[in-house]
Order: sequence, then C-alpha cells, then structure tokens
Amino acid sequence: MAERKVCVDRRKIVQAAAGAAVLGFPAIVRSQADTIRLAHLTPRTGFLGQVGEYGFKGATLAIDEANAGGGVLGRKLELIAEDSVNPATAANKAAKLIERDKVAAIFGEINSASGLAISKEAERGKRPFFNTGGNSDGLRGKDCNRYMFHVEANSTMYTRTVVDWLNEKGLVKGKRWYALTADYAFGHDLFRVSSKYLGADGAINVGNDLVPTNTQDWSSYILKIRAAKPDFVYSCLAGIDLTNFLKQYNEFNLPFPVTGGATDTALFWLAGIDSCSGFWQTTWCHVIDTPGSQAFTKRFQARFGHPPENQAWQDYTAARIILQSIAETKGTDSAKLIEYLEKGAQFDLLKPRKGTFNARDHQLMQEMFVVKVKTKAQMKDKWDFFEVMRPSPGPNEPLTALQPSADENACKMG
Repeated sequence: MAERKVCVDRRKIVQAAAGAAVLGFPAIVRSQADTIRLAHLTPRTGFLGQVGEYGFKGATLAIDEANAGGGVLGRKLELIAEDSVNPATAANKAAKLIERDKVAAIFGEINSASGLAISKEAERGKRPFFNTGGNSDGLRGKDCNRYMFHVEANSTMYTRTVVDWLNEKGLVKGKRWYALTADYAFGHDLFRVSSKYLGADGAINVGNDLVPTNTQDWSSYILKIRAAKPDFVYSCLAGIDLTNFLKQYNEFNLPFPVTGGATDTALFWLAGIDSCSGFWQTTWCHVIDTPGSQAFTKRFQARFGHPPENQAWQDYTAARIILQSIAETKGTDSAKLIEYLEKGAQFDLLKPRKGTFNARDHQLMQEMFVVKVKTKAQMKDKWDFFEVMRPSPGPNEPLTALQPSADENACKMG
C-alpha cells in the first residue's frame, strides 16, 4: 500500500516568526481552513531506496518546519509521500497525485527514467515538478518541458567538477580508464558525458561494462578490471550498486584507484571507510561551513539521529524553493510560479552562493564541491567521510561555467 505522510502544524501560532526565519521568508498569518498539498514522489525501495529514504527525511523536515512557523500564506501544508519504485509506477502515481489529490506541486525522484515519466504527467496536468535526483542531461535537453525544474545537478556538472580537478592534478592526460556503467538512462548519459570530457583532456578508455541494476556479484567485472590494468576505474553507477561494487572491489585489493561521475554520500557510508578513497564530487555535504548549512545539519541530526547527506539536502532545498515561490507569488497558480522561477528568483541553498534557475532549461545554477575521502585516522566520527577541496565553479566564476551549451544540449519548451 502506498505510504501517505501527512505533516500538520502542532504548535501554537505564536511560533510563526521562528519557523519563518528558518525558511528565510515571512509567514503571512491568515485564518484559512484549507491546506496546500505537496507531493513527494521518490523511490523508497529497490536499489535506489537507501538514497530515497534520505530524500524523504529532508522533505519531511522542511514541511514540518514550515508548519511550525504557521505554514505559508496562513495555510497549513500537507505532504503526501509516495514510493515511485519504477517509471511506470512513477507515472501512475504522479497522475493520481495531480488528478485526485490536487497537489500544488510534485518534488523528488532519483531515477532519470522515472523523472521523465513524472514530467510528462506534470506537463499534462499543468503542475510544477521539481526533480531532486535525476542527473540525465537529456531531462534538461531533448526531454525538457515547461513544468519541470531541476534542483539536482546534471551529468555535465558532476563530470566537469571532478574531471577538471583530476586533470589539474595530472591524473587524466595519457591515463587509461575503465568504466562501469548502470544499464539505464542515467548511466548511459553519464558515460557519454564522462567520455567526452575525459577524452578531451587526453584520457584513454580501455573498457566499459554495462551493469544491470541490483547486481549482487561483482567478481566478473573486477576480474576484467584486473586484466585491463587501467590507471583508474570510473564509476557511472547509482544506488546500492555503487556501494556493493566498492565493498567487493576492496576485497580484491587491486591497486587502481576509483573515482566517478556522480555519487551520494549515503552510498559511501554504507560501504564503510575502508572501501572508499580518492576524489569525488557532490552537490552538498554536511561539513560545508556556512551558518545555514551547519544549522540545517544540527536540526536534521537532532530529528533523525544522524547527519543529512546530499539527497536529504536536495529534497529539503526543493521544498524550501517551492514554499518561497508560493509565498512570493501569493498562491499556487502554476503559471505564476513558473514565471517567478524563470525570471531570476534567488534562493538560499545553504552554500556560500545563492542559486537561481536557468530560464533556458530550468537547471538550478549552483556550486558543486570537489571532495576527498578521508583516511580512517582523520575521521572525527563515523559520518565524517569527506574533506571539501574546493567549490566549482570558483568564487570568481559564473555559476553557468559548468553547464552544457545550448548547442550541446538543446532544450525546446512548449
């Protein structure tokens, strides 16, 4: 049975100011009986379930904090949470959430194929959909539509962040790399983009294995890597598949370092510090030192008993963006929300720089971060995996610097 999470305001209205300060926009207190319904649709089971659970926690915290501050425009918020599981289920549930539950917006998802399915229902039902986990450049290109916005970074942003860093360190030019690629839209897109940038910087691909999702035994792939003797292994994997690969790869004790085009912190936590090393990239991690980031981490840890990771941040941030947009446009009219988002509205992303949506393809312009996996001796606690090396783009570069051009990834919205 689909899970429904209903978040209601259980605190007195005099607490409105405090909650509004957390969200970063004023609460307007009115006496209205109706609620604003928002839908969180993301995989909570299957190979992406571990990551999706963090996203659900981030979404829940954002809505609960808003309700504690009096809601938005004096109206309480109801969060309807569903497990998307796969693209067909995602499409059916998105249609139901729009047509029956009358939600004002949908946010969530991790699987790029499911994100595409949801976006088609959002376009049909004329409701904004905020993609918080689908990386595929295609969602911002040939499959873009007016109702889909992307809080999650795209494959190009992830790839260029880590490849630029590795290239500067002399770890790309003339080096041989071996790829493992998730055999669905996300993996194919990420390998395509990674091949482009690694090749342009002089790396030589010596193998690419397409890996079915939910693979349990990685020994055959690891033996092929051992035979190929690459300079580094490059992951285009997702979900629990990356965790299982890292754990089994560690058991073979091969000397070839591992990096990749995208990852989620939770997958490293599951693998354990002994199975992880090297340079990676992320949209956010809980050691980012801004007041907003540290306050969010403290509240999340108090609520759930562990720090947030990047997917929790993405879904929490998406909820805040939706609520700010509703507050600023004085309602839930989709056309007004889209216009507000396209005209350069700025959002506090709990990072050094604020973000805004690119009107061309609806990608959130934001900083990425190069991170290095710490050694066990450097860890302060069991969650302390990453040292932040630098933001990308740099402080003096435009946030568009990592983006594919309109020619590279054309988006034609209706």
